[in-house]
Amino acid sequence: MSRTRPINCIIPPYILDKLLESPDADLRQAALDTLLTTARLRGERTVRASLAGATATAGDGRRTIFDCDEGVSLRRAALVRTEDGPESTDTAVNQAFIGLGLTRDFYRDVFQRDSIDDQGMRLDGYVHFDVQFNNAFWDGQEMVFGDGDGKEFSNLTGSLDVIAHELTHGVTENTARLEYHNQSGALNESMSDVFGSLVRQWSLKQKAEDADWKIGADVWTPGIGGDALRSLKEPGQAYNNPQFGKDPQPDRMSRFIHLPDTPRGDSGGVHFNSGIPNKAFYLTAVAIGGFAWEGAGHIWYDSLRASTADASFQDFADTTYQKAGDLFGVGSPEQSAVLAAWAGVEIQISGVPKARAFAVNGNGRAGREDGIAALSRQLGELNAKVTGLAKDLAVLKGNR
Repeated sequence: MSRTRPINCIIPPYILDKLLESPDADLRQAALDTLLTTARLRGERTVRASLAGATATAGDGRRTIFDCDEGVSLRRAALVRTEDGPESTDTAVNQAFIGLGLTRDFYRDVFQRDSIDDQGMRLDGYVHFDVQFNNAFWDGQEMVFGDGDGKEFSNLTGSLDVIAHELTHGVTENTARLEYHNQSGALNESMSDVFGSLVRQWSLKQKAEDADWKIGADVWTPGIGGDALRSLKEPGQAYNNPQFGKDPQPDRMSRFIHLPDTPRGDSGGVHFNSGIPNKAFYLTAVAIGGFAWEGAGHIWYDSLRASTADASFQDFADTTYQKAGDLFGVGSPEQSAVLAAWAGVEIQISGVPKARAFAVNGNGRAGREDGIAALSRQLGELNAKVTGLAKDLAVLKGNR
């Protein structure tokens, strides 16, 4: 059964649901308005889905920013910045322009990808959408940013990883087309978190061990330091405060959250269970070390391109293991890092014995002991014991 491409929003519905319970009437109203507007946009997306291929225009990834001026009609938005035009006096306009450019350049320089669709798709951004709109979304054709309510959310253009997250939904839609429900939908969300974080790391030239691995920290709860919408490093630990409670993301399969495949059920928990493959990527990246986009990033990107629309966590894990072998060699430290990472979230790579042992050296790089290596080690230990016994026997004979 075919499924309509969704409106991909950065703020998960369970966050907005929590705001509906706020004692602050303004926050409740902002959350309600955001939910209603998002529902309306989903309806419009049903119509747009059939037109997406025709309306996406090539243009060497050129950026154009429009100002909605707190309206909800994209057609009436004013053109405010172009690729060849001057910098704007509006911070949101410039942040959107820069974020679109950095994401485009990341995919071009790291993966030789020509814009979102790999065919030079124009990058159109719309800022100041609606009044106190607590979200940012990719609708298959353009990026749209709300200003936030000023209390729980600041302007959504203020986070590079949010912008890259949303644009990566476009990359996924033009590669694997991962269906937006259940495990394939959670993988869809995870791809956006993974590459959203990588774009930020790439822009800062951060190594895997130096990155914070957080999503949305710059725009969510500006009055609370250190928290974020999600954490790839520690799913379930991104936040814990009275307003929103504790981050509900699981970090392993035994904590997988089963929800109905409905809008109220987060399409089967796509924003919840994305924490599991997120954690697997983080573990792979830090085990390989260095710049995450050079090793783990290439493995994940090639695996995304090779995946089918209905891929499960198991399917994707198996694909990453295969691609790691293709890129870096069978039995390489990179492939072993992938194997150990998925085991760390309780997913066993198909066809790989559970008894395979792992060794991690002092630098955090993962290696593996296959049957021959393990046997050699055991023989060496046995030989050492035999040598020791022989010495002890010689000493006893000499004392007679």
